[in-house]
Amino acid sequence: MKNTNDYDSVFKTLKSKHKRLFIPVINEMFGKNYPLDAKSELLPTEGYFAEEETSTGEKKVEERIADFLLKLGNEVFLLECQSYDDDSMAIRIAEYAFITAKKVSVWDIGKATIPMPHFLVIYVKKTNRTPERTEITFTFPDGQKVIYQADNVLLADITKEYIIEKRLFPYIPFYIARYEMELAGEKGCSQAMEDLAYFREEMIGLYESGELSARELLDLMGFVNTIITHITDGNKVEERLVKVMGGVILETESERLLRVGREEGEARGEARGREEGIRSVVELCQEVNLSIADTVEKLVSKFGLSEQVSMAKANQYWKS
Repeated sequence: MKNTNDYDSVFKTLKSKHKRLFIPVINEMFGKNYPLDAKSELLPTEGYFAEEETSTGEKKVEERIADFLLKLGNEVFLLECQSYDDDSMAIRIAEYAFITAKKVSVWDIGKATIPMPHFLVIYVKKTNRTPERTEITFTFPDGQKVIYQADNVLLADITKEYIIEKRLFPYIPFYIARYEMELAGEKGCSQAMEDLAYFREEMIGLYESGELSARELLDLMGFVNTIITHITDGNKVEERLVKVMGGVILETESERLLRVGREEGEARGEARGREEGIRSVVELCQEVNLSIADTVEKLVSKFGLSEQVSMAKANQYWKS
């Protein structure tokens, strides 16, 4: 398996481009009821430098930065995605939380109030050491103790049906990690392919119903394939798995479709913008492996074209 930061990269790209998809995760884990269109703000992360000793005894300094800080209403949520067990996780959460709290603290002469954020650790993979809860106990000289804790998310214990039911979209790209040993060792991929096909069909259905945008759909599929290629590293099962999601989808593809549509519409007017929209829909349908017949049906529904014109447009923009 490649020695890369693909898990972190996917999580960080998700948070920066699709922060609204994390709202159901926050609602589920913290008992909130924020709507998907709730006003949210992605807060800048602030890190600290830590010195570590390598296996050769050398010292190295690394900057550690909290994964995700999202503000909803007056509440701040700290989400950390972790792909492996880490003995330092609790102390890191305490440090991230305190750094975050300082930004919104209030003080006066002789006193200060430091509101700590909600926090959540998401473990992509699970071992016999993976904790079910992260707990931080603050002790004070007078004997007082304050316990700061939260249940962890163990993705290996969450079913694909539950993820879709609760709309926990950020978990989808990482779901395949539960099959890491089998896929990396080429020991079979039938169950993984079945699960991927389930997510593909469910996500397409949610796109068609308007719950997922075209950009969100394409990016989620692309992130799934990023994790697949990370795990398989070019072995003989990689191509079969990637094809389930409709081929290799670059994360910039959805941005390209949006940019081209916008530029065409501005440069050539409403008629050209409409034509670009038609082309984009055809390309999207092909990306997610819909048939020509299904594509024609979508063009009829979305643009009010006749079946004959829709068939001509589908054939015109369908990539051979």
